[in-house]
Amino acid sequence: MRPNHYNDYSFPSGHTATAFAAAEFLHREYGEQSLWISIAGYTVASTTGVFRLYRNYHWFSDVVAGAGIGILSTKLAYLAYPPIKKMIFGKKQSNFSALPFYQDKAVGLAIAGKF
Repeated sequence: MRPNHYNDYSFPSGHTATAFAAAEFLHREYGEQSLWISIAGYTVASTTGVFRLYRNYHWFSDVVAGAGIGILSTKLAYLAYPPIKKMIFGKKQSNFSALPFYQDKAVGLAIAGKF
């Protein structure tokens, strides 16, 4: 149950998980170019968690778990991607990428390519 008793979808904080996943992505991709990009990403993610607490939508444990899930999911994606890419494409270089997604009870596949 949420602290404001709105519903029972309190654990974990999805907003915080998404924000920290994005912050970890920014840190991984651009952190070496500028420390400020990492600082900005984690500041926005932390602010998201604080606002979830302030608005009484989540307990502290929900926000901490969401942050952990967000960071770990990005780290797992970076760990899993190279072997999966090698398994699918072998050693050849590909100009296309496919990204499955699930959002608002809809499943899809985003495909991007370079021509």
